[in-house]
Amino acid sequence: MARIAIVTDSNSGITQAEGKKLGVYVLPMPFDIDGQQYFEDINLTQEQFYEKLTGDADVSTSQPSPDAVMPLWDDLLKNKGYDEIVHIPMSSGLSSSCATAMMLAQDYDGKVQVVDNQRISVTMKLSVLDAMKMTEDGFSAAEIKRILEEQKFNSSIYIMVDTLKYLKKGGRITPAAAALGTLLRLKPVLQIQGEKLDAFAKARTVKQAKRIMLDAIHKDIETRMGGEANMDNLHIAAAYTPGEGVEQWLEEIRREFPDKEIIVDPLSLSISCHIGPGALAVTVTKKTEY
Repeated sequence: MARIAIVTDSNSGITQAEGKKLGVYVLPMPFDIDGQQYFEDINLTQEQFYEKLTGDADVSTSQPSPDAVMPLWDDLLKNKGYDEIVHIPMSSGLSSSCATAMMLAQDYDGKVQVVDNQRISVTMKLSVLDAMKMTEDGFSAAEIKRILEEQKFNSSIYIMVDTLKYLKKGGRITPAAAALGTLLRLKPVLQIQGEKLDAFAKARTVKQAKRIMLDAIHKDIETRMGGEANMDNLHIAAAYTPGEGVEQWLEEIRREFPDKEIIVDPLSLSISCHIGPGALAVTVTKKTEY
């Protein structure tokens, strides 16, 4: 049976320590902060990231360079004894890192399979864990890629943004819209379903935003994921960026889905840099079938 390495990036929310424990290789995402380059979980902790973000530093995301990706692949294939690699980057709709990895993989004669998984953060992490299980069950890298891509749209993330400041800073909304939204105390709800981070709804209160998100999850379960009868085959997660109300939000999700074990995970830093602290999110992901 071929030995297969699973590679992902820190957009999955998998830390370097967690990656070592799982046997997953995690590429750290680069961040440019006030003109300096940092690498997530290498020389940039979550605490330092949020300190810089809330301190009005100029923060932008980048993608792992070929000089980071190819030496890792080479080491796994030549020195670590792996026969194949399944590489799971963040959604191609959110970053060019997937397209870059696919281009680089062309030089590896099919030994590196790059999965265009259309996911990020909690839902991406679940794909990585599913890939790990499939390697244990004897699937080839090409088969794992095919299965994950066939089922890539079986997930949703809904996020309530606490402040419009970071959406304005990143150019995702105009200064006028941000000013009006702040005046009206709007709490936008964003959606990641497949390729992009999109506007989903506008709420006037946190309570209303939470209800919008939970109703959207119920609708996705009914229309796209086999209905409430299929709950055993679904993952529900509470996600967040640091701020108040996380425990309360988790309890509300538990009340909404009393028979489910709720996963709790922070949103990855690449999302946080666009939405800022204080965001609350809920996700649903259908378990990968194979």
